[in-house]
Amino acid sequence: MTVNWNATYEKWNRFNELDPALKQQLNDLAGNEKELEDRFYKSLEFGTGGMRGELGVGTNRMNIYMVRKASEGLAQFIEEQGKEAKVRGVAIAYDSRHQSPEFALEVAKTVGKHGIQAYLFDSLHPTPLLSFAVRYLHAFAGVVITASHNPKEYNGYKVYGEDGGQLPPEAADQLIDYVNRVENELTIEVGEESELVNSGLLVYIGEKVDKAYQNQLIKLQQNKEVIDSVKDSFHIVYTPLHGTGNLPVREGLKNFGFENVTVVKEQELPDPNFSTVSSPNPEEHAAFEIAMKYGKEIDADLLLGTDPDTDRLGVVAKNKDGEYQVLTGNQTGALLLHYLLTQKKQQGTLPDNGIVIKTIVTSEIGRDIAKSFGIPTLDTLTGFKFIGEKIKEYEQSGEYTFLFGYEESYGYLIGDFVRDKDAVQSAVLAAEVAAYYKAQGKTLYDGLLDIFAEYGYYKESLSSLTLKGKEGSEKIAEILARFRANPLKQVAGANVVAIEDYQSQIRTNVQTGETSPIDLPISNVLKFFLEDGSWFCMRPSGTEPKAKFYFGVKAASLEESEKWNQQLQEEVMSIVNKMI
Repeated sequence: MTVNWNATYEKWNRFNELDPALKQQLNDLAGNEKELEDRFYKSLEFGTGGMRGELGVGTNRMNIYMVRKASEGLAQFIEEQGKEAKVRGVAIAYDSRHQSPEFALEVAKTVGKHGIQAYLFDSLHPTPLLSFAVRYLHAFAGVVITASHNPKEYNGYKVYGEDGGQLPPEAADQLIDYVNRVENELTIEVGEESELVNSGLLVYIGEKVDKAYQNQLIKLQQNKEVIDSVKDSFHIVYTPLHGTGNLPVREGLKNFGFENVTVVKEQELPDPNFSTVSSPNPEEHAAFEIAMKYGKEIDADLLLGTDPDTDRLGVVAKNKDGEYQVLTGNQTGALLLHYLLTQKKQQGTLPDNGIVIKTIVTSEIGRDIAKSFGIPTLDTLTGFKFIGEKIKEYEQSGEYTFLFGYEESYGYLIGDFVRDKDAVQSAVLAAEVAAYYKAQGKTLYDGLLDIFAEYGYYKESLSSLTLKGKEGSEKIAEILARFRANPLKQVAGANVVAIEDYQSQIRTNVQTGETSPIDLPISNVLKFFLEDGSWFCMRPSGTEPKAKFYFGVKAASLEESEKWNQQLQEEVMSIVNKMI
């Protein structure tokens, strides 16, 4: 919501009770109009990942006042649902970032002031554990304080519904309305922690929920015999990247039967500065630099890494040259999916009405794999909340049985006792898949090549354009507007045969001009399809000041797919860069 930034800045500057650290920031920024405008020209908004922003003073930053504003809106939203919703209350978790514990307590104190039950984890926990806790405790809603894999300067606020999934668009819009009605974020009343605890409105949770989660996790094991056959010689290196995954991932691996697990000591403990990496993102190859050194020292079969809130998993395996190679999210997803369906088919547990769910920017190899097992694949918009929304819909209708959900950005879900991407689940299953191939005398990467040989050599890539601030947001919007106004008919020597515009919800056949509706929510996304089945897609990030460009191709060999993917990406990004 854009506001008169001068008036908002003056309101904050005149507020005598402003947090001292934030007041000092304001004093330091005095006279810097460009920076002050960026901090006050709007309030943080809910995107695909909730509310997320840089820490600091201002309505366009994460601080206790914006956390209280979001929580006040949430409290009023819950009150409108009636007494039962207040009694069921809110489960709250937080990660290892700066101010995460403080922000989580502010959530509890704000909703508690309204007489709403709050369940607050007594230590940092992964995002998927929050999703599980909402379901396990039968809470009405959930909140997790996290900025996922963003840089250390960020924090965020994600809201979950009673199904344990992130709020879908309709519910999120209702919540945003309540949040926007909060007139003054500086004067919101909050309860006292001790009083809320004494009254029972604030309950600290932890061990009981963790144990219940691990009891569900072990049920995802597909083939214990495979693990037992190689466990003595199978070695795993795991890095939590200074986040929340250390304890639950290690316990999960142990329960699955993996005995030789080495944790990267330099990255084991929580560290809000993520001091050993430039980015705590397992999508970044550099995040595995230390883990690879560990791997080489002990000749590890598999390297695993989770992001700070443990909803994304990175996987590293040995390639044909014996070197460690970071798998893409699409590649890991293909391996997990193929293994799951293979095991279920062999065991006779593959349901007739099973379904795989992925996002529109996720590789088409998943669709091919599922199709070979007689299983359909559904596409959703980017953002795992849309996958969670579909799981809930099919659970209620009985139309399909959920088997696997994933997105290219390293997020996977196997068991629907969680309704968001879950790197704990993904880590234990990835280890089992690697053990499965080891039992055949193969590496996990060999297994990937087997899948490519069967289904085709798929190659995907992502290019991001970072444009910060108000001007950056406007430039990103302008880039997509220009692609809409003058749609490409040919790129990299290949004809464009169709364009999907998710803002107008229309798919256009470029050759015939025929149009057909897209049955997905409105979103500022464009996807172009080429004559050989290749595609590229563009959208603004919902959580960062970026425009994201996705590319996907399929070819007859690994070399050809890599070459064609690079060519397509270079040409499209050349066009984009001329627009800046």
